[in-house]
Amino acid sequence: MIHQYKLNGYNIVLDTFSGSVHVVDEVAYDIIAMYETATPDEIVSKMLEKYGHLPDVNEAEIRECIDDIEALKAEKKLFSEDVYEKIAKTYRPSNYTIKALCLHVAHTCNLNCTYCFASQGKYHGERAIMSLETGKRAIDFLIENSGTHVNLDIDFFGGEPLMNWDVVKAIVAYGREEEKKHGKNIRFTLTTNGVLLDDEVIDFCNREMHNVVLSLDGRRDVHDRFRKNFAGEGSYDKIVPNFKKFVEKRGDLSYYVRGTYTHHNTDFLADILHMADLGFTELSMEPVVCAPGDPCELTEEDMPVLFDQYEKLAVEMISRKKEGRPFTFYHYMISLDGGPCIYKRVSGCGSGTEYMAVTPWGELFPCHQFVGDDAYSMGDIWQGVTNTAMRDRFARCNAYSRPDCEDCWAKLYCAGGCAANAYHATGDIAGVYRYGCELFKKRIECALMVKVAEMETE
Repeated sequence: MIHQYKLNGYNIVLDTFSGSVHVVDEVAYDIIAMYETATPDEIVSKMLEKYGHLPDVNEAEIRECIDDIEALKAEKKLFSEDVYEKIAKTYRPSNYTIKALCLHVAHTCNLNCTYCFASQGKYHGERAIMSLETGKRAIDFLIENSGTHVNLDIDFFGGEPLMNWDVVKAIVAYGREEEKKHGKNIRFTLTTNGVLLDDEVIDFCNREMHNVVLSLDGRRDVHDRFRKNFAGEGSYDKIVPNFKKFVEKRGDLSYYVRGTYTHHNTDFLADILHMADLGFTELSMEPVVCAPGDPCELTEEDMPVLFDQYEKLAVEMISRKKEGRPFTFYHYMISLDGGPCIYKRVSGCGSGTEYMAVTPWGELFPCHQFVGDDAYSMGDIWQGVTNTAMRDRFARCNAYSRPDCEDCWAKLYCAGGCAANAYHATGDIAGVYRYGCELFKKRIECALMVKVAEMETE
């Protein structure tokens, strides 16, 4: 399977199953498009009809191009066969192991964001904070169920985790003790809205947190439209100085500033560039997750606007890198010669199997987007996974289990997409969130083009 597209002056051909990316001229681009459905003579005739007026296009050159395509096919760099379907259909772990937990240390928040999928941090339930006892047991549960995995991940999430900061610090301290005993390496991550981010938190994070996610939606008016406190005041002026101080002291350690765009700011490129101009170089901007009919919901009419924004973002990133002021965009981080192993590319994030969310009282869910939905409760950190049928359902979700993904060129980049988004869009974790798919494919096209441009200048 191949995917062809034109972007920013490049004619790009992606061979799906080998991952090979080819940048070609107009003639080769059209020949590749005809290659599987036409004879060489038919291709020659068509190309001469279309390009014969050009000085360098003649029958000999066209046939040489066809030979080059055949050679690339023989080398399995074009029109390569799908050798992964069998892996996907037979890959079922004989015993499940867990590599990561998302600890909901605070089902409460000091902001009142109206678009919050987690219902202002309460997850449609009662406000709650995680006890140290529960946090310690979560560490034990992860280590006990990690099998041979050495590198483990703990994400501190909410609500706002800094509202339970003393427990976060104590959980980290306990994790450091236990990882030494069991030969593990725990990487801690914190997601924060920044309101309570002070020097003590910054210094601790720089010692102990593998990554930190800072929530900022971009321009002041965009950010303050939704991210208000309970008095109705915007949080931009409070958090931006905190984030600037954090990033300055963070040095070369990992972080990223994460925003959300909605129907109200489909010109989200302006928000990304605003964050870059503030000095933040590691950026992410995500489409809103909300109920159908919500005023924030992205519409069909928005989609071409969003496509245009992603394309302009890619061009701007190339330009700024040449100017010596680069920034990273999370969804454009892609490698042409490495990346995740094929099992990860087929099976995705591992929600419900390798990765789970833990509520303040220790209940297990497939991921943070299922928390509060009793139908997706999987057990708890004391008894373990008791809803094994649910775990098996998630294990079967992959790039080959969804009929809608069968002919999709991007399936080895998205692994079939997000199970939570599919569930919220279709009522089934094995479904497909079509809108999200279209945005994802556009991002991959842009990401590949950025890599092509970078390789040109190396």
